[in-house]
Amino acid sequence: MHPKKLLLTKWTATVPVGRDKHFLVALVVQPEHPGAPIERVEIEAVHSKRRQCIAWRELRDDSRWRQGWV
Repeated sequence: MHPKKLLLTKWTATVPVGRDKHFLVALVVQPEHPGAPIERVEIEAVHSKRRQCIAWRELRDDSRWRQGWV
């Protein structure tokens, strides 16, 4: 999946963080230098609205994340 297409996609954590299991990609963090690759996204927990920044490639790890709300 291309990082620019991640905005507003839904994800389920295989191991919940606190009470948070369902997340939404709220922001694709643009790099400081134009032309540099996108490295990070900001995800928001649906339940608590807590946000955290992660490397977008972490979402490809099937042991940690499932696409959609499962």
